[in-house]
Amino acid sequence: MSLLRNTLTQSGLTFGSRILGFLRDIFIASKLGAGPIADAFVTALMFPNLFRRVFAEGAFAQAFVPAYARTLEAEGPEAAAEVARQTLRALFAATAALTILAQLAMPLVMHVIHAGYSASSESFRLAVVLTRITMPYLACMALAALLSGVLNAAGRFALSAGAPTLLNVFLIFAALSGTGAGQTAYLASWAVLFAGLAQAALLWWGVRRQKVRLSLGWPRLTPDVRRIIGLAIPGTIAASGMQVNILVSQALASFEAGAKSWLFYADRLYQLPLGIVGVAVGVAILPRLARAARGGDGAAGHILMDNGIGLAMALTLPASVALMLAPDYLISGLYERGAFLAEDARQAGRALVHFGWGVPAFVLIKVVAPAYFAREDTMTPMRYSLVAIGLNTIVGAGLFIWLRSLGQDGFPGLAIATSFAAWVNAGALMIGLYRRDWYRPGGALVFRLAASLVASLLMGAALYVLRLDPNLMTALVPGSRFVEVIIFILIGICIYMAGALAFGAVRLKDFTSVK
Repeated sequence: MSLLRNTLTQSGLTFGSRILGFLRDIFIASKLGAGPIADAFVTALMFPNLFRRVFAEGAFAQAFVPAYARTLEAEGPEAAAEVARQTLRALFAATAALTILAQLAMPLVMHVIHAGYSASSESFRLAVVLTRITMPYLACMALAALLSGVLNAAGRFALSAGAPTLLNVFLIFAALSGTGAGQTAYLASWAVLFAGLAQAALLWWGVRRQKVRLSLGWPRLTPDVRRIIGLAIPGTIAASGMQVNILVSQALASFEAGAKSWLFYADRLYQLPLGIVGVAVGVAILPRLARAARGGDGAAGHILMDNGIGLAMALTLPASVALMLAPDYLISGLYERGAFLAEDARQAGRALVHFGWGVPAFVLIKVVAPAYFAREDTMTPMRYSLVAIGLNTIVGAGLFIWLRSLGQDGFPGLAIATSFAAWVNAGALMIGLYRRDWYRPGGALVFRLAASLVASLLMGAALYVLRLDPNLMTALVPGSRFVEVIIFILIGICIYMAGALAFGAVRLKDFTSVK
């Protein structure tokens, strides 16, 4: 099966989940708006979102899959199942202990990540309670991550890609059931917890269908398990750099009322290409890179990386152009209703424009890091990630303070720092591969990147013309700003795909190749 078809399996289901995610955000935004209660709920979602992206969206799996696959090939299914069983037990024990510790220390945690609100404020107290409700989601995601890794190693991507849909379904139900901002925040927080339990249960069932018998219990730290954990910890840190950067930005944003919510909704929009393209390509490419590395087939690995990066950029560059070209227009059409006002859309758009130019870097990290993980080198990406986190913190805090000293809002500086740090991280990963001779871009990739850029600029020019007259799209699609924005997006997609096919950024043979 071709890389594109593997990616489409993963990204198609992810796309469905993201569409439901937009619906849930629309309903939640309409009930909560942007303010102290919304900021408290966004804070409660920070940990679930962090651990979902770190664990469920490939970070842990990228460290676990190569080691599990190696054991499966070398020692057989029973030995691999035992490794997975003991790793699962160790991972669950560690995350359960962390969850309990966080529950006890939650007020202290909030003094760090929600420090802009005083301890006596309603928002601070609400953030403590809601985060205590959502925190056990961490243990559920740890289970889901390992179970997904077992399925992915067997070439089964559908269930692991579709399981996150449950979170959106539960949250939509909670948002529709709430009658006010406070009640909606509580119901949505409980929905996160129950969704985590449902996701873990679904993936457990999927693994049992593969005749892999796992169980919880007291872990035995065998040499294989210690080796996997030794790889997984730095690998997880490496793949979570961007999410930690978001956490840092959200903590600083708490000093401006509503800024957490504005950053959150901007984050939700630019995460769409990251989740659909970056995570999907990274998950699809990892097992094949691992096989090429074990077999010493460097040429195959280089070709696979060329195809992966070329495909990722072909599907990402147009999204980046669109997000930078019409950020507030997109936010307004998708979220502006109920308690989420036009001013909230404008403010969220100010952050989105800066996230937009970072999108290619966010995706590159997800696609390039597996080249290290496939060779069981998780320390190098971790070091690059820690440097990026440090840069994000320093640059973000500096810009935030500087902008506020000028009498301006500081939160756009946090978005600038996040994108800047992502480009530094992506560049370091690429240079590291080049120096080790693990990967050197080929001429075909350079041509494909140029074709993608030209097609993206062509699309951007067409969308710019549509936006010259703010009333043009409204006249073409009267009655609904949401439908208007969807049509605007579809026009952009059609123009880009025509250009991408014409210039060679996307090739028809990618859809039919079985190599």
